[in-house]
Parts: sequence; structure tokens; C-alpha cells
Amino acid sequence: MPKEISAEELVALGLDAAVAGGMADRVNSLLRTAPAAQCWRVISQQVLRPCHPFPVHRFLYETVFADWDNRQGPRPAWSPTEESQRASNLGRLMETLGFQTYDDLRRWSCENRQQFWELMVEQLGIRFSQAPSQIMDPLSDVACPRWLVDARLNIVDSCFGAPADATAIICRTKSGATSTWSYGELLKWTNRVASGLVESGFEPGDAIGVCLPMTAESVAIYLGIIKAGCVAVSIADSFAPEGIAARLKLGQVKGVFTQDYDVRGRKPRPLYERVVRALAPTTVVVPSGDPTSCELRETDRFWEQFLGSGGPFESVGRAADDHTNILFSSGTTDEPKAIPWTQTTPIKCAADAYLHHDIRPGDVLAWPTNLGWMMGPWLIYASLINRASMALYHGAPTGRGFCEFVQDAKVTMLGVVPSLVKAWRNAGCADGLDWSSVKAFSSTGECSYPDDMLYLMSLAGYRPIIEYCGGTEIGGGYITGTVVQPASPSTFSTPALGLDFTILDEDGAEYDNGELFLIPPSIGLSNELLNRDHHEVYFAQTPQGSNGVRLRRHGDQIERLPGGYYRAHGRVDDTMNLGGIKISSAEVERVLNSVKGIGETGAVSFVPQSGGLEHLVVYVVLEPDAEFDGRRLKGTLQQVLAERLNSLFRIHDLIVVDALPRTESNKMMRRELRRQYLSNHSAR
Repeated sequence: MPKEISAEELVALGLDAAVAGGMADRVNSLLRTAPAAQCWRVISQQVLRPCHPFPVHRFLYETVFADWDNRQGPRPAWSPTEESQRASNLGRLMETLGFQTYDDLRRWSCENRQQFWELMVEQLGIRFSQAPSQIMDPLSDVACPRWLVDARLNIVDSCFGAPADATAIICRTKSGATSTWSYGELLKWTNRVASGLVESGFEPGDAIGVCLPMTAESVAIYLGIIKAGCVAVSIADSFAPEGIAARLKLGQVKGVFTQDYDVRGRKPRPLYERVVRALAPTTVVVPSGDPTSCELRETDRFWEQFLGSGGPFESVGRAADDHTNILFSSGTTDEPKAIPWTQTTPIKCAADAYLHHDIRPGDVLAWPTNLGWMMGPWLIYASLINRASMALYHGAPTGRGFCEFVQDAKVTMLGVVPSLVKAWRNAGCADGLDWSSVKAFSSTGECSYPDDMLYLMSLAGYRPIIEYCGGTEIGGGYITGTVVQPASPSTFSTPALGLDFTILDEDGAEYDNGELFLIPPSIGLSNELLNRDHHEVYFAQTPQGSNGVRLRRHGDQIERLPGGYYRAHGRVDDTMNLGGIKISSAEVERVLNSVKGIGETGAVSFVPQSGGLEHLVVYVVLEPDAEFDGRRLKGTLQQVLAERLNSLFRIHDLIVVDALPRTESNKMMRRELRRQYLSNHSAR
């Protein structure tokens, strides 16, 4: 039995003395009579409150599980009740299919993938103008399967199954003004965008760039582009002109939507100006509301001049594998991978939300994001196809304003990146707020830190965190959690339903801590890249799975834990996740190598021991006779990185070396640079 606690210990951790005695007595009684998991469930739900100092929460959690045997799995910080399991989407699905356990359902979803995805198409209410003759062509290669054979559809139609008067979007500006759009209003604006595109001469299949913050208008623009049969090309609004230009070129963009100014910071920053400097084609400019004037090129128009009539617009039907969206992710060359989403990819987004995040009609989803990151489109489909609402905050999510918005909008599912939680914790900006409406959190984008995740759970009276990891080329997650399994901070509890994976060592043998390979097929998995050989990137020279199964490369390092849980350890390739944006080392190096006096650079990243945001480390080889002092060189490279690539990217450390390690074929050994840095600097 764990040692008993004293009131004095709780007071020393910041608890009011008038409360400490009663809490100590209650906790000690539970420690003497209940198993650890049951003891913590009672303490977290009935004894602790969000207003109690977090050091008290952490102390009690550590005390309860002091003698926990890790062979039975990680320590649970939240456990479902039988009632909550039955009431969840998964519980109802298990009952319908006659499965007694979640593991039975997961096994069936992987062994019967066509039936599983047929069930999800039906469960989500996906609408067709022509129904598919087959869910998947059984004769097609699992590396490039044909889904929804012979179907005609426009996925936007499936986003409007909720009643017209139901709330679709809740918005708040940084000034504190809040507004809502109903499903009917969102449909009206979506139709006006679609008709505006047609009236402007755009045709189905044309690529339209979207370089906007996440607002109600940008959601309507995104949906309107797809409804008109065009393809949305998603570009993060934080990119510098060079980064925008590269993505406009890769997407073969014929028109662009942007905003005049980005007003989320302390002062407005020109956004349209960056798009113009990227030599964008005809551009539609949405006003930010900032009084600063914005003079347009002759070819461009303001939002109100572009919009079509508000009447009905019949969606343009498309084949299931027609593109809806081009998103960008990193590769190991100096340009990002251009990844097409098809009409089927949103089904994966919505299914993950329905199954693993337990999203239901009337829920409110908040996830600070933008359309340039896959979580922006994911949020749209996860909310709308499941007839829920999305909560959008136009301002920095790191401050008190966003945390108050979560409270006021009564958010039921709050998505985060771990570094955001660390910022809230350090600033105390969620202290004293009522987050009792939150039913679940979700975390993605980077490796999380258990202490921060326990803190996050404490803010809402202990609700589960669905750790969620996947990629743009998956359309969602391959590993995640559920609300029918215990949640342990910073761990995953299951592969995503309808998809499976294996973990291999460097010799291709199954291992508990190694490189993860996906086992296709699944709706959501990409079948092509615009600027690469898809087979070469994901399938060439991959090892063979057990029983000869085909494996797909993904590039994450995953550790299998006891009890069926998993922990992520970042990337095994040369991809970095900086500021929530995936980018290749080569793209960073290409920009830095352009600086006068720089011979070459090697860019690597690491996750610090405290978890959270990846840190960028740059190794520099100077040209002969070049003279720089360390501080000035770091400042110079930081400025170039911000101006030419992305202002969110920060150089954590800069090291000048005589040469970079290379293979016999002259490939830079970035893994060796990372190993050297971690060895010499202890991942500080």
C-alpha cells in the first residue's frame, strides 16, 4: 500500500489549510481500502477540483500509483465507467455488431476492411449522387486501392446533414466579439463562393489557393471551392512569400483567396502583400476589419465583389478519387510533398472523430489550427459530417482570451498541440475557468510530456486525452485512443480502427521499439503525390510483413508498452515539426545556404526531455575566409529563416563545424548530427 499523506504535505504544495486536513483523511482512507486505479478514479472525480493547485494533483497521482506494476500497462489518469462505455459511439457500435470487447471490434475492422468502411459510410450518412457498385475493388493493389467504385459524389453534401438552424460555427475575435453561423448560413455562404467561382470562369478540377487564417469565411471558401468541383490548395498563412510561391507552383494554382492583413498579433501584418510578392494569380481578398488601407492589383477583387448570388447551387458531382484538396507535408528533398486529398479522404477524418473522439450531434469542437495544416480540413469534416459545431478563435491561442473562449463556447472536445498546453501551464491563463463542458481532449502534432498532459486533464476535472498521431497522407490517425479504454498521459491505447501497423527493427524483424510501418489498405491513405513517385516514397524497398503482408513506410518511431499501449518517439527520417508545421531539413537548409559566407548547413531537430515543441539545431560550415561571431550569425540566419520560410521557425542552437558527416555516396548523415548533439548537449 502507498504511504499515507499528511495535511502538512498538502499545505506545502499550496493547498489551503482549511481544506488540507479533510482531503488528507479522505485520501488516506481510499489508499487503505481501494486498488490504485479505483482509488485514483474516486480522488480525481470526487476529491480533487480544478481550483486546487496542480502540484497537489501531481503529488496525489504519484502517491496513488507509487507501487504500480508497469507490466500491467501505464498508470491510468482516467478510466471509463460501464455506463459511459455503453453510451459512447463505440459502445453502441459494439452492441449493434454483437462484440463484447473493443479488441473484438478492432480485430474485425482490420480483418474485414471493406465491411468496416461500408459500415462507416452508412453510419456517417455519406451522400452520393450515384452509389458505389463496390466499396473497394478487390482486384486492385492494396498499395493503390480503388475505393467507392463507380460512385459520384461531392463530399460537401455530406457536411450539411444537420438541421439548418443548428449551430455550425462559433467565432470569437481577439476583441472579444462572438458570432455564430448556423448550418443554413454556412450553406448560403458556401453556395455564394461556389457560384462566384463559376461566374469568374473557373472550371471543375481547377486548383484554387487558400492562404487564410481559420475563420468562418475561410471555412465557407474551402467548402465552396470543393462544392464547385475545384481543388483547394491549402497554404499556411504564416509562410513567407518564397514558401507561398513554392506551394502555388506545386499546386498549379489558377486563383487565390487571402486576407488583407493578419490581425492576430499585436499589430496587423500584411498578408495580401506576401501573396502578391509570391506572384500569385488572380486573388480574392477578404477584409480583416482592420482600418489600414489595402490597395489591390488590377487583376484582384475584394470579397464582396467576388461573391455570387445567395441562391441554391447544385454541387458538382465527382469521381471518388478526384482531388478535393492539395496539402503539403515534408520530404527529404528541398520542396515539400504535395499530397492530394480525394472525395474519400474526409470519410477518414469524420470516422476518426466519430469512433475515437466520440463526436456526436451538438458537440462543440475547438482545435487551434489553420487550413495549411491537415488539422484545419480535419476539423471541418470531423465537425460537420458528424453534425457538430466548430469553435474558431481568431487570435493567439496561448493567452487568457482563448481559454475564456473554451469556457464561453462550452467546448466539448478541445484539441491541442503539447507546446500549447505548456504555455497555458506556465502562464496560468486557464486558472479559475470552468471547463466542465469538456468531455475529451485530443493531442497531436508533436510528442507530449506526461506532466503537462496530467495538468491538462486536471483543468476539466479529469477527462480523457485522445493522443492522436497520423499524417496528411493518412487523412487522420493511424494510432490513437478511445473513450472506452483507460487514458494514460502521453500514451496511445490503440491503432486506429480500420487500419493496422507493425513495428520493426533495423533488420526488418518485429520489435517493441522501432520504425512503424502501416498495413494497407484504408480509406484516407494517399495513392499519389503531385511531385514525387508515390510508390518510391511509401513502398519501395520496404520490408515484408508477417505472412507476406504488404507494408507502407511512414517514418515514425513507436514503442509498444505493456497492456496494449504505445508511446511515440518522433521521426526516424529527416522530417521536422517546427511550430506545428512539418518541414524537411533540406527545405530549411536550402534557405540558410543562400546566406553569403555560408558554405553549407545541416538542420536537425530534437524533442527536449521535458517534451513539447521540437527544437531546431543548425550546423554550419563557413566558406573560407568568412568571418562571423556566433551571436550575429545566429541572428542573421534566424532573420533569413523568418523572411524566406516561416516566422514561426526558431533556431534553438547554432554550431559552426569544419565539415558535415556524409556517407560514401555523399549524402548528409543528419542522424549522426542529431546523435552527436544529443550526446554532447543532453537534449537541453
